Amino acid sequence: MGANLWVALTADSLPFDWPARAGRSVAEHLVDVNLALVQVLLLIGVVALLTRNRTIPDVAARAPGRSLAMRETLVLLGYGVGGLVGAYVLARAFGWHAFGWHVAGSIFGTHAHVVPAEVVTWAGYNLVVYAVLPLLYFRRRYTAEALGLRSSDRRNDLLVVAVVLVLETGFQVLAAQPQLGAGSPGSLLLGAAVTFVVSFAGAVLPAMVFIYAILVPRYLALTGSATTTVILGGLTYAGMHVGDAWAVFTDPRGAALSVAFLLFTYVGPGMVKTYLTLRTGNAWVHVWAYHAFAPHTLLDSSHIASVFRIR
Repeated sequence: MGANLWVALTADSLPFDWPARAGRSVAEHLVDVNLALVQVLLLIGVVALLTRNRTIPDVAARAPGRSLAMRETLVLLGYGVGGLVGAYVLARAFGWHAFGWHVAGSIFGTHAHVVPAEVVTWAGYNLVVYAVLPLLYFRRRYTAEALGLRSSDRRNDLLVVAVVLVLETGFQVLAAQPQLGAGSPGSLLLGAAVTFVVSFAGAVLPAMVFIYAILVPRYLALTGSATTTVILGGLTYAGMHVGDAWAVFTDPRGAALSVAFLLFTYVGPGMVKTYLTLRTGNAWVHVWAYHAFAPHTLLDSSHIASVFRIR
């Protein structure tokens, strides 16, 4: 609420390169993010309803003892910060946009020129740093069940995926009005397929492994509170997007607005992903229900098709 009030009273414009949201006033942007938060709360309610009759997995029991859980959590968070710094250095070394957990132009669009090598390098870096290496390390020490990589109730998981995916797709279509392009059906299908692959590698798997398979059980074991864990999951998800190319950190005003809109934009989705993981005990559920297809493949296909010149 305080951030909403501060932005409303002090900002008459936003310094972000958001062509997909062009022509909207600051007040309209605030309405958008608050409606998105309402949608987040509604989705959490729907998931609670869909999972009310299943046995809720003991996600906290999958974490190690408190002392080791704390050490692993702190090391992981430090590693995540190091990964963001490394991504920034790598991107700047090639003269590209900053690397975050979204490639430049994702969701919001961009007026800047993005090249295929930039997208492929972004996806490969995030995949290795946040998914492959952490999974190799933790999979040697913990079972697939402990990392939430196996379902304990496939039928209910599929129900949750189907319902949430339909609701989220509908919301994105109504709110964002995605532009799928004007190419042939074949080119549209190819663009969607390429978008799915690069987003899955660069955004979806990194988030699934780093936050939801590994950090979330440790948050729950350390706090003993599902509510606190959901909030921490949302904050972590937002924090890992601090390198997104649209954020402006060259001046105090831009930095403050960037932090505010990073929180507005990503805390809610991060909370939904965390809640889905806690209720199902399956880190894959949010991947299919609320990440890989909607929003990324739905909203980013036109942009990625343009980058790879798919017509």
